Amino acid sequence: MAFRRRIYLSIEELQVDLDAWIVTYNNDRTHQGKMCCGRTPMQTLIDGKEAWHDKITTLNS
Repeated sequence: MAFRRRIYLSIEELQVDLDAWIVTYNNDRTHQGKMCCGRTPMQTLIDGKEAWHDKITTLNS
């Protein structure tokens, strides 16, 4: 839907808009899915890495 607002004359033009959309999708827009619970996908990833690190550290102690 987001990319229907413009006619792209080259793949490079499309790539610029796609890259910007991906940044917004992953860093600015919150998600309500099971894993995100109102966080952005990037924050979910960061929190998951921290939880994984804490778990591994505890198991290896």
